[in-house]
Amino acid sequence: MNLVAKEYIATRCDNVGTLILSEMAGAAKELGEAIIINPNNREEIAAALKEALEIPAEEQRRRNQIMQDRLRRYNVIRWTHDFLHELVVMEQVQRKFSAKLLSPAAKHKLIEHYKTGSRRLLLLDYDGTLTPFVRYPAMAKPSEEILALLTQLSVDSHNAVVLISGRDRGTLQEWFGTLPIGLVAEHGIWLRGAGGDWNMLKQQTNEWKAHILPILELYADRLPGAIVEEKDYSIVWHYRAADPEQGQILARELTDHLVNFTANIDIQVMRGQKVIEVRTAGVNKGIAALHFLAKNTFDFILSIGDDWTDEDLFGAMPKEAYSLKVGIGNTRARYNLQNSGDVIRLLDVLVKAALEAPRSPK
Repeated sequence: MNLVAKEYIATRCDNVGTLILSEMAGAAKELGEAIIINPNNREEIAAALKEALEIPAEEQRRRNQIMQDRLRRYNVIRWTHDFLHELVVMEQVQRKFSAKLLSPAAKHKLIEHYKTGSRRLLLLDYDGTLTPFVRYPAMAKPSEEILALLTQLSVDSHNAVVLISGRDRGTLQEWFGTLPIGLVAEHGIWLRGAGGDWNMLKQQTNEWKAHILPILELYADRLPGAIVEEKDYSIVWHYRAADPEQGQILARELTDHLVNFTANIDIQVMRGQKVIEVRTAGVNKGIAALHFLAKNTFDFILSIGDDWTDEDLFGAMPKEAYSLKVGIGNTRARYNLQNSGDVIRLLDVLVKAALEAPRSPK
């Protein structure tokens, strides 16, 4: 709870003294009149020490008085009240979203529809959907179980399986290129039919990357554990391995910086699960999904994703399609699943259900 900083302010009876506080400390949110620094930046620390020694006594008293008054108002009783209030509110939110969880009855209906479908389309996200999130992107290589499951789904003559991901095409090709499935890379910029060649959905330019990359690298330097991933037509700032609280603070700051910087550039800034992605505008997973929907008439459509980028996918689905969001939250999807384990179990059930209802080939 970072109480030492608060105790220092509380003990300054004469209101003289200067507090230097790390931006990574939780108390920095309440003690904004202190000198807030990045403790990993030596130059910033030195500058803060110089500033602290030179602040006039009158300014010291003004700042400390404000912080003391705030600490008196926001005492442990108020903190406890707010904490318990948030718990009550969250319980109400949980009840609201529990109604959208895929119920046993809805799951049974989905499975029965799948069994009778003669032409099925399965649109599946990868990270956070087929596999849990990991600290670094390269660690999410598919397991033998996932590869076997995708193979079983795709060899069914009634199925068209498409892996629709934000990953770069090189990674998708390396991990899934031998499977008879469609692939979509960078949220729809690159598409590849089962066994086909990679093609761009529409012509893009990446000249903007030279201006954006230094900004993302600067923020990665400020946050230990953050990394920058560069793709053909997008750049991603990952902070899953960083301090969660500090990551959220810098993520908001970086988002504001990028939104202002790119106001006159035809690119998008997207917040995702512990990532901020900057990409070319005009292409998304929904547009990519329409490309595959137009190839045939399907009597069973299933789309599964977990992130904000998958909301475009859900929005593009026909009314009768089954759309599932992994995780509890607001979504365009018809239903929610708890986690990626639920996804694997559902797909495994679909594989077995198809075997139980043999039909003549299409």
